[in-house]
Amino acid sequence: MDVRGPWSRAAQGANLLGPDGIPGTTIFAEMSALALATGAINLGQGFPDYDGPPEVLDAAREAIGAGLNQYPPGRGTAPLRQAIAAHQRHWYGLEVDPDTDVLVTAGATEALAATLLALVSPGDEVVTFEPYYDAYGALIALAGARHVTVPLEFPDFQPDPDRLAAAISDRTRVILVNTPHNPTGAVLEHAVLERIVELAERHDALVVTDEVYEHLLFDGTRHVPVATLPGARERTVTISSGGKTFSTTGWKIGWLTAPAPLVSAITAVKQFLTYVNGAPFQPAIAIGLGLPDPVFAALAERLQRGRDLLVPALEAAGFAVAPPRAGYFVVADAAPLGFDDAAVLCGELPRLAGVVGIPVSAFCGPDLRDRARSLVRFAFCKSEPVLAEAALRLGALVAGQPRGVTA
Repeated sequence: MDVRGPWSRAAQGANLLGPDGIPGTTIFAEMSALALATGAINLGQGFPDYDGPPEVLDAAREAIGAGLNQYPPGRGTAPLRQAIAAHQRHWYGLEVDPDTDVLVTAGATEALAATLLALVSPGDEVVTFEPYYDAYGALIALAGARHVTVPLEFPDFQPDPDRLAAAISDRTRVILVNTPHNPTGAVLEHAVLERIVELAERHDALVVTDEVYEHLLFDGTRHVPVATLPGARERTVTISSGGKTFSTTGWKIGWLTAPAPLVSAITAVKQFLTYVNGAPFQPAIAIGLGLPDPVFAALAERLQRGRDLLVPALEAAGFAVAPPRAGYFVVADAAPLGFDDAAVLCGELPRLAGVVGIPVSAFCGPDLRDRARSLVRFAFCKSEPVLAEAALRLGALVAGQPRGVTA
């Protein structure tokens, strides 16, 4: 039976094709199954093990009780679209029309999918940084485009300006910018963002930004949306979601803002993906977006405490670490421990230390995979007791005694 087709191209773009050409499972599914089988602490998948603000959760319960359980409007409920517009104005001084410039989606991934399928044609080029969120490669392949990447290398994960300029040409239709960045936790420097806008203008490219970690920044780092830069607004699609900010990743409430003609084009595709979603969760995320600034600060501070528990433990275990400036994840180099293949190490970590991580090579195409070969991504979006136990277990790498795992 021939199982090839667009979804097989997507799997190839996400580096999921097996040796027989049939799409396989993701590394996240494999590592999560390994954690379950061994009793290891799962620091592989990026979802919190704690709930978000009670105001947000209570609002969802109230919406369900009030009967908001049927299809919402195609572009999203008016209160959420208005809250998104107010959020952009409050935090960044961006004025967007909630009726024409906002689209609510099934998470940021659907926003990315609808955007690329709407705005990219077969043969176009889409530029991303690498490592990249695995959906990027899959979605670019589904659109029939060519995926061009600019490497971000350990430990600073900032692009080389010459490589950036060389990657963008008149064939470039979209520059897909992820900042704060997954999987590295890097925040692109202001000069890099300015250069991206300059190159987009020169080559008449669109800029699509993935900003889902926009509120989860550490050490006083500030988020700068590309759309706020001179010359960027009319060519930029800005994507975010409530899942990461409010620890509600399972609700899948995302959105995008862009000039009205772009939103209309994207909506024409989005209506044939999920159509609509998350009716009772949309008013809840609207409540969340309107919470006072100190609530957002506290959400970031909690994650920073998690980072500050895990990073020293990794360093004490012998990893070289690139401390993240934002997000859910930290990247650690296993080479100082004598492991030059993180994929092999991640298969052994449950036995060696009772902890699961993800090899960064899973976020890379063939060209960069070797240079990321010894890097591991760990998630610190977990409760402090879980991270404290993970820190103890990582000490087993130094002591040489397996801890907290089944035989």
